[in-house]
Amino acid sequence: MLTACNNMKIWSRETKSQTGSDAGEHGAGLIANAIRANGHANIIVATGASQFEVLEALAASREVNWSVVTIFHLDEYVGLPITHPASFRRYLRERFISKLPAPPRAFHEIDGEGDAAAECDRLNKLIGGVRIDAAFVGIGENGHLAFNDPPADFDTDIPYIVVNLDEACRRQQLGEGWFPTLEDVPAQAISMSIRQIMKSKSILCTAPEQRKAAAVRNTVTGPVTPDVPASILQEHLDVTLFVDAASDPLADD
Repeated sequence: MLTACNNMKIWSRETKSQTGSDAGEHGAGLIANAIRANGHANIIVATGASQFEVLEALAASREVNWSVVTIFHLDEYVGLPITHPASFRRYLRERFISKLPAPPRAFHEIDGEGDAAAECDRLNKLIGGVRIDAAFVGIGENGHLAFNDPPADFDTDIPYIVVNLDEACRRQQLGEGWFPTLEDVPAQAISMSIRQIMKSKSILCTAPEQRKAAAVRNTVTGPVTPDVPASILQEHLDVTLFVDAASDPLADD
């Protein structure tokens, strides 16, 4: 079911699997349209449990000529080796890049193992001036967008920044099973900034499950505030929020 609230299109399905598949299929259509219009496309991809079905459906699509698609990575932990099960580079390589029918034009992954400031500089040069056709993102239990935890910086123009992860964010990563203890969850990450995400032509935000319900409702129906970073999506001209029955912010309306 498609509804709308505060400039956001809301696509609701019964299950998480349906929600993710719909987001991936819709995103594939946007990428294909960008390729037809421009000869190539640039996208941003996210990770985490909310993106499992999204990336599966996106990789399975035959609409997209991946050889002309440049892929940017949304965020990554600082100091976490790629061999760690929670590495987002590893996640994307195994769950997305390796599943594509052809190699992408480029995959600009984030390497958080070395000098984080230098890595941000490298990525900022790569993405500077690039038109992003579609950004695939999620919403954290604490309302974060990428790893921009509350209160998020809505003002910086720097594309990639080093951020501190709050306890709620770190507990979410623990709860999803990525780490054995809270102490094992890194305290910092390299994240795409809020303003860089908002520069995307289209944003596809997937946020299923009951544990995300309060954050999704605050994102959609509350005020735009750094205390709910994802609420900034209300100000974007083309954002679609993909939810399931458990996280639908308008289910009781």
